[in-house]
Amino acid sequence: MSRPEHQAPPEIFYDDDEASKYTGNSRIKNIQASMTHRAIELLNLPDWKADSGALILDVGCGSGLSGEILTEYGHEWVGFDISPSMLEIAIARDVEGDPILADGGQGVPFRAGSFDGAISISVLQWLCNADSTSHSPMARLLSFFTTLHASLSRGARAVFQFYPQDDDQVKMIMTSATKAGFGGGLVVDYPNSKKAKKFYLVLWSGGVMVRPRGMEEYGQETAEGQELPQGLTAEHEQDGAAGGRSRVKFENKRERDLSKSKSKRARKGKDGFGMEKGSKEWVLRKKELYRKRGKEDVPTDSKFTGRKRKPLF
Repeated sequence: MSRPEHQAPPEIFYDDDEASKYTGNSRIKNIQASMTHRAIELLNLPDWKADSGALILDVGCGSGLSGEILTEYGHEWVGFDISPSMLEIAIARDVEGDPILADGGQGVPFRAGSFDGAISISVLQWLCNADSTSHSPMARLLSFFTTLHASLSRGARAVFQFYPQDDDQVKMIMTSATKAGFGGGLVVDYPNSKKAKKFYLVLWSGGVMVRPRGMEEYGQETAEGQELPQGLTAEHEQDGAAGGRSRVKFENKRERDLSKSKSKRARKGKDGFGMEKGSKEWVLRKKELYRKRGKEDVPTDSKFTGRKRKPLF
């Protein structure tokens, strides 16, 4: 299945039907909430702002799913989105933030120093898509990051959860952010998991952009006293690397394939009890289990149980 941003521009893709399905899907809402919690954590707001509430910009706020989490934290928020259908649902749901219609590729439409931070969930990759020959992804990204940089207060962070298409797209995004004056880098949660793996671009004013050079390299100290947060890893992936930093263990593919092959050979022709399938012992065991589970019409045991029948001609 092709990526959504390749099917149509966001204002067309998220029509009334798609916007309604997206907002009403319980699985999507749970995932969105989890990623929003993580983005707020990566914002690393000062304690006094976290306690008293900050003013946060929600980039691509959609129907207000991430905004609801910001409200739960006690923050005020303003959001913008390019899909009118999404914004109509947000208004109908009576979200407590202020959603407006705007295209991030044309720039962030707020005055300088307005926000204490910015978050964005599953939006950034849409700016990389050229819907027509007049659209330049690099120009749209640069316009977005430049105006976003201006709209943030001094020292504020911006956190973007996104789904990069490839390494070239990541490089283009980070290059645009650097040209706009941001420092920061990528944080990758659960890098060894296909389903749980998540990319977060963490940005702040000034400093150095940490280039991704492999999963082990995320999380270096940068200039300006800022430090890129560590990506989350499963407990079994941590090995107590030097400096207390958890590094990801990469299992050798050949060893993994050999292990699977041996396991399959060991299980071939046997069930979980070590019995050969189809044998008399296996049939008796199955019958016993069926009876314990209350299954009716289980054949009675006899001297013919499990016998091998002659082929029919």
